Amino acid sequence: MTTFSTSREFAASPTAIFSAIKDAKCLAKWWGPTGFSNHFDTFEFQTGGKWVFTMIGPDGVNYPNEAVFSNIEIDREVVIQHTCEPHFQLTITLEPYANGTLLSWVQIFDDPLVAQAVRHIVEPANEQNLDRLGAVLG
Repeated sequence: MTTFSTSREFAASPTAIFSAIKDAKCLAKWWGPTGFSNHFDTFEFQTGGKWVFTMIGPDGVNYPNEAVFSNIEIDREVVIQHTCEPHFQLTITLEPYANGTLLSWVQIFDDPLVAQAVRHIVEPANEQNLDRLGAVLG
């Protein structure tokens, strides 16, 4: 298995959720698992734009990250190519749904062995990420 996916319904519009992704200050508040914080060095939110940041764990350990926004469709989709180890692509799609938005989160790892090695971290972390987004959306 190299693909991890989850989805969540939010009582917020696709525009509101997209805004929580494209705004660096807002994104830094909810990106990552519970207890993590973020420091963004580069945040070029445009197709082909770079995203260089450090996730800081609750224990103070720094986790450097580099990515490229490989596709952005306003209020609809953001595709992030994680360009440092571990290599993966994350696709976030937003679909209007009832009184809100259905957000789909699909993370595809390049290497099946790496995916299996991090599965125990990635699956709960992705859910926590969406929990944190929900808290920011209110």
